[in-house]
Amino acid sequence: MYTVAVRELCEFTAKQGDLDLRFTPAPTAQEGMQGHAAVAALRGSGYQSELSLSGEYRGLLRVRGRADGYDPRRGRLEEIKTHKGHLERQPASHRALHWAQARIYGWLLCAQQSLPRLELALVYYDIGSQRETVFTEAHSAAELQAFFEAQCERFVHWAQAQLAQRAARDAALQALRFPFGEFRSGQRVLAEGVYKSARAGRCLLAQAPTGIGKTLGTLFPLLKAAPVAQLDKLFFLAAKTSGRQLALDALQRLPASPLRVLELVARDKACEYPDRACHGESCPLARGFYDRLPAARAAACALPRADWTQAALRTLALEHQVCPYYLSQELARWADVLVGDYNYFFDLGALLQGLSQANQWKVGLLVDEAHNLVERARKMYSAALEPLSLEGARRSPSAQAHAPLKRALDKLRRAWAQLDQEAPEGSSSEYRVLDALPEALLKSLQQCSATLNEHFSEHPAEPDPALQSFYFELLQLLRLAELLDSHSIVDCTRERRLDAGRARPKSGGPQSTLNLRNIVPAPFLKQRLATAHSATLFSATLQPMDYYAHLLGLPEDGLRLEVDSPFEARQLQVHVAGHISTRYAHREASLDAIVALMARQYAEQPGNYLAFFSSYDYLQQALARLQAQHPTLPCWAQSRRMGEAEQREFLARFSDSSQGIGFAVLGGAFSEGIDLPGRRLIGAFVATLGLPQINPINEQIRTRMQQRFGAGYDYTYLYPGLQKVVQAAGRVIRTVSDQGVVHLMDDRYARREVQALLPAWWRLQPPH
Repeated sequence: MYTVAVRELCEFTAKQGDLDLRFTPAPTAQEGMQGHAAVAALRGSGYQSELSLSGEYRGLLRVRGRADGYDPRRGRLEEIKTHKGHLERQPASHRALHWAQARIYGWLLCAQQSLPRLELALVYYDIGSQRETVFTEAHSAAELQAFFEAQCERFVHWAQAQLAQRAARDAALQALRFPFGEFRSGQRVLAEGVYKSARAGRCLLAQAPTGIGKTLGTLFPLLKAAPVAQLDKLFFLAAKTSGRQLALDALQRLPASPLRVLELVARDKACEYPDRACHGESCPLARGFYDRLPAARAAACALPRADWTQAALRTLALEHQVCPYYLSQELARWADVLVGDYNYFFDLGALLQGLSQANQWKVGLLVDEAHNLVERARKMYSAALEPLSLEGARRSPSAQAHAPLKRALDKLRRAWAQLDQEAPEGSSSEYRVLDALPEALLKSLQQCSATLNEHFSEHPAEPDPALQSFYFELLQLLRLAELLDSHSIVDCTRERRLDAGRARPKSGGPQSTLNLRNIVPAPFLKQRLATAHSATLFSATLQPMDYYAHLLGLPEDGLRLEVDSPFEARQLQVHVAGHISTRYAHREASLDAIVALMARQYAEQPGNYLAFFSSYDYLQQALARLQAQHPTLPCWAQSRRMGEAEQREFLARFSDSSQGIGFAVLGGAFSEGIDLPGRRLIGAFVATLGLPQINPINEQIRTRMQQRFGAGYDYTYLYPGLQKVVQAAGRVIRTVSDQGVVHLMDDRYARREVQALLPAWWRLQPPH
């Protein structure tokens, strides 16, 4: 029997008309919960909230959900919806969907309590005014039953197909064999760890060396565990496009099966009409989207092998004249394996997180290159409000035309400027830490948000990009302010110098950027990891494991696995250049020694090398010195803001027959996630320890890390820096037949605490 949530059933059967994503303010999840609670509190004793209901249709379909509220004395079932702004502007399709949900709940209640009749009510609660608007209709149980059965009949054929597909999928996965016959060395150990943790429903932190095939070594065992653990979905999450492509390539290597694989891509990469707004009056692919969606969805599921990549879905979407991006969002409900960016599961408003909870999916989670999740998560749970963004909002056409809007923005400007003026005597003008958002400023931020919300509700057809951009930044800041704790810092930053040509904040207004800066994402990540049945976070660099366990919010009973390297010390010569210091004060003096070492190594063994530096400036200085002293030595360099096409050109220089040195920035696009086996790369130079810059922000983070974990310097500087070094050096040895050399160019590599963070299989040559 197929189980479906009431909301999922109604969205499948009752949605119709245009895709309409014109911006209108909506309550946050927290506001929604508060609104539901406020309505329930007004109903008095005997009122039943969050009433669990379920029912069956012809022994084929089980429908379940929670009705918002039921008043037995009045015989009234309520479907409560919170909103902001004018209700009369609500699209008719939304109202139809809400009535469908109310009627389904109505029949489930009648069947459960043998009620002959029932009054249904749509209760719209305005978050701003705290007023209710109520629409009612009365039905007999027979009428509600007929509606329920009509919706179920429209869905049941689809449900039966999904059950058949699920059975075929699980049978195929049970019979699945490893596509390469034998596992690589270390790959089996990793696969066994993933399989066992998935069956047990545990969280696994796995460090496995580069080159053993981690992508297939994690995907294959999780697929094998899916039928046994009764997993509904597998999510493969990566930090970069290259990681997602590796997962898609690995899944392609598996034998043809009923497995449905969906690639999730950013909206700007999938949009066919980037110059059009997302509604039927503007975009032809939004017009009638829900009317054409059933045929497109059915066609996607009928593909012989459902590899729903970006290219495949674009072709199918255009055949059916629907939006490719939103078709992929709809297909997320029906895919077996979903491959996408971290943000699809870990962000505050993540698509996959929301769908998993709404549909009660049992999920197996794979997090690729998990060392990247620390910094990515910090950005997800941080917010910043810049003076120039406020000035842009104040100068916007809407603010100039609407006096209430202008007053609210001006009031915020004054409160924000006052914060700058109240800096304690002797404090830095560039950086200042606050205990919390000052009450007066917080009140101004909230009032400005309310005014902007009201404006957008009153003028939904009045696009104003600058105003909307500021509003979104403001909402993010306020949302995170509600969650503020010791895991984050509130600070003000003022740039010492601005880029040439960049506008400056006007005098009299705020001069500092207001930041809510997350430094320990663990509390947020822990909640999201807990919603998955099992989660495996894996990378080649997860040392020390306590550092990642602490910052990523892994559960106390989480498992850990360190896979031995299949590589031998004889494959990689690791030299420490103890006579070189790459500290900031010594960089100019280091250039001749660095260039001499690189030229000597290249002369002794010509081939392809990568040279990593701590910044673009340092890179350019070393490149210029090398070209001046050794003009015949081939070299090429990474540039700032390189596009994907330029990155491909950079990597194309590394061929089996080419020779030269590619200059790159440590921690950038070429220090991880690229594969250059054999002669394509025979060595690397690392002219840095990778340590983050010492500045007031990092020093504040160090203080907080010391208070929380007792290892402030290591958590802020040493561990993040050496992780980048190991990743970069890991580009050299990719297979058991590779041979190469790595030069670590800094005297600090001779220190015991630094060497302890380098791979155990490396055998360092003594400094000379």
